[in-house]
Formats: sequence, C-alpha cells, structure tokens
Amino acid sequence: MTDAADPDLFFGGALRLRQPPHGAHRAGTDAILLARLMTPEPGAVVYDLGAATGAVGLTVAHLSPGSRVVLVERDPTLAALAQDNIAANDLEERVSVIAADLLAPGSARHAAGLLPGSADLVLTNPPFFEGRGHRPSPDAGRAAAHAFPEAGGLDAWMRSCADLVRPAGRIGLIHRADALPACLTVLEGRFGECAVRPVHARADRPAIRVLISGRKGSRGPFRLLPPLVLQDAQGRFTPEAQALHGRAAMGQ
Repeated sequence: MTDAADPDLFFGGALRLRQPPHGAHRAGTDAILLARLMTPEPGAVVYDLGAATGAVGLTVAHLSPGSRVVLVERDPTLAALAQDNIAANDLEERVSVIAADLLAPGSARHAAGLLPGSADLVLTNPPFFEGRGHRPSPDAGRAAAHAFPEAGGLDAWMRSCADLVRPAGRIGLIHRADALPACLTVLEGRFGECAVRPVHARADRPAIRVLISGRKGSRGPFRLLPPLVLQDAQGRFTPEAQALHGRAAMGQ
C-alpha cells in the first residue's frame, strides 16, 4: 500500500481515507459538501474530477450503493492513494480510477478513457486560482491542486466536464464565493437550470464557498438557494452541518 498517514475516518469510521501528510493537499469540509450536493439516480455513473485521493467519489459510493463511480486524477501519487482507498473500503466492484489530465486535448482525454457522454453526473472541485493572482503553497502538490497553470484554466476544465456529461446529465461543483461570476460565465451555454447555494462559516459573516449545480443543455431558470451555515456563534457545527456527516442528503 502507498505510504501515507493513518486513514482519516468518515461517517463514524464507515469510510476510511488515506491522505497525504499534513501540509499537502488534503480533503476536508469542501469534499463533504460537494459529495452531499445531490443524490445520484440509481445506477448512475458518477465522475469525481480532480479526485485527489477520492474523498468525494468514495463518499458518493458509500452513500449511494446503486451508483458506479469513476475517480479522475492526473497526479500519479494521488491516483495510487485513491486506488488504495478503493480497496480499503471494499469498493472495487463499483469504483475505479482513471489517471488523466482534464486540461489535455480532447484526443488525449478520450484515449485515457474519458469518453464523451459517459457520465450521468460529474462532481468537481476545480483549482481555485488562475495565473499569478495568489500566493502559491510551498508544497508542489498542494500548489498544483489549488491553481491552474495559466489563465483560462477554469473554462478549459468546464469544457472537459461538459464533454463527459451525457445530454441532460448534471454537474455539481464547489468554488470560492468570490468566483461565482466566473463560474456562471463558464457554465453558460453548457449547463443551465443552475442552482447556487452560498456557504457561510457563520451566519454573520460573508459566504466563503458556493455550491453550484446545473443540467447539460437545460434552459431552466436560475435559482438562488438558502445559505448553508457551518458553525454557530460558539464555533460548533450547526445541526445541518453536523447532519452532513450522517446519511441525510442536502436537498438539491
């Protein structure tokens, strides 16, 4: 098994996730929020794009036993950890890993197994930054997970997502709250019926994340959903945030 720290435990230990050491890119609250964004239809093929060690996709597989999940990760070390995590959770029959770069040309993506129209649902936590407008992490893996190598990366990422999703299939993503305009721009013309849920650390503070869902090719109306507040005034998880670690879905 790939070297890593002891596994983190999700859902009371029902899901075990080996991750890189602290200081590297590690899954946390964002992954749980994205995985709980929507419930796949029975038998759905779900892609976790930019999967890292597989937290989002494995959570979906754990909570939706009728689904089939594909973890897509370009970093070979993380892809190996994702494969280890599949085995550690006895999910080999329903979860697989594809080592591929979503930013590669279409011919390369298709050759790697990312076939057009093969996903019923795509879930993705794309890199949060483009170009030089941020301070990169000293950890190379974390820096690559947090930032696109050049401007236009988010549009290219969304182009690949749209290529993978079947007609009328769905997408779910999480991003920084201040990136909402950019996210809606790259979704336009590809996904409609978009719904946005702001995520606040506390009720009296600005949103820190947005959860966005959409349907490929739809012309349905935009919806702004009630906010999700993670902590109360004492810094404890709110009942809804606490429930995210159980089996109740978020209602989208």
